[in-house]
Amino acid sequence: MLDNAGSSTASQNYPLMQKTAVGAIPNPAAPMTGRAAVFPILLGLGFCHLLNDLMQSLISALYPMLKQQFHLDYAQVGLITLAFMLTAALLQPTVGIYTDRKPLPYSLAFGMGATLLGLVLLSIARSYASVLLAAALVGTGSAVFHPEASRVARMASGGRYGVAQSIFQVGGNLGQAIGPLLAAFVVLPRGQGAIAWFSLAALLGMTVLARVGAWYAGELRAALRPAKAGASAGGIPQARVVFFVFLLMLLVFSKNVYTASLTSYFTFYLIGRFHLSVQAAQVQLFVFMAAIAVGTLIGGPISDRIGRRPMIWISILGALPFTLMLPYASLFWTAVLTVIIGLLMASAFPAILVYAHELLPGRIGLVSGMFFGFAFGLGGVGAAAMGRIADAQGIAYVYQLCSYLPAIGMLVWFLPNLEKSRARSSG
Repeated sequence: MLDNAGSSTASQNYPLMQKTAVGAIPNPAAPMTGRAAVFPILLGLGFCHLLNDLMQSLISALYPMLKQQFHLDYAQVGLITLAFMLTAALLQPTVGIYTDRKPLPYSLAFGMGATLLGLVLLSIARSYASVLLAAALVGTGSAVFHPEASRVARMASGGRYGVAQSIFQVGGNLGQAIGPLLAAFVVLPRGQGAIAWFSLAALLGMTVLARVGAWYAGELRAALRPAKAGASAGGIPQARVVFFVFLLMLLVFSKNVYTASLTSYFTFYLIGRFHLSVQAAQVQLFVFMAAIAVGTLIGGPISDRIGRRPMIWISILGALPFTLMLPYASLFWTAVLTVIIGLLMASAFPAILVYAHELLPGRIGLVSGMFFGFAFGLGGVGAAAMGRIADAQGIAYVYQLCSYLPAIGMLVWFLPNLEKSRARSSG
């Protein structure tokens, strides 16, 4: 089904073309048009993102089991997150730069294969070093998957870039939300070996991604060659573009270090402060991850309507009052506040990514690799740092410290309104 969804001609999928002596080049920064999005491809990418991140989320969901089995302290738990996320952070921009020049449609299935190998190794690991290697393999899978999948989502968007990124990203958020539940009710009762069962999900993902890759390859052949780097959005000088990208990365820093502190240590926080069982704490983690999924799904369509900059304002700075209250809340209000925080913070990332795509048109792989990789890397570094702080000061102090991170959202003030810039330049 997926490889037939894109049977339309290149002119149907890329109505705004740049003409050169060598042929027609699709312009990825073209404004929204009436062309239809290729929803079978978007749904296939979202489904595989669900499988990919479901398998990845098993790592953090199994931290209580791994901590007990391998006699780890919190700093060593943080290093597992670092091994996974830092591998992804270092490789994703490299993959993005390469695929901007030479797209690799079937690399999507290859990335899922690396995740499969990491899961199998994790299921049989007998040492801490093996656990770190397994986490690094899963990170490699993410590094290969995300830049090209984000590019394909934009190609299939029909100009509805926020919607496309939300569909793609919400799959990952749903996978991250489901992972802790599967860990609590499938892996924890049966032990480490049950992790290998999830290799079947990786095989399914590889099959779907092979067919998505076939559609992608067909689109590339129809368009003659991939998108070439274009001028910066709205005629913004290159030096200012670099500054704005740096600001966007700081915003991602505030969002991802905070969410990494929750996903890595939230179960320990709930167990230590409210004396919940491991399974009950995993359910609370699922509620938070589900809120992130919903926030991601609604963030893209809303940003298509109100603009990227207002959406980023609302998402990051709007979470600040709730993060400040969280360390002092009761169990009930902890659940309520984490839902609100998850909804708000998650709605920022589709808007940030599309905003960055518009700042650097034609560099979809590089931008996606930078921001997905940067997100993973910052989360990993933040998790490792917070682990050391937790060992020294306690888990509760970590949440008091992180509660101020959304204040970085004030930096949105310095970002230009690209929609208005385009309207002025076109007028």
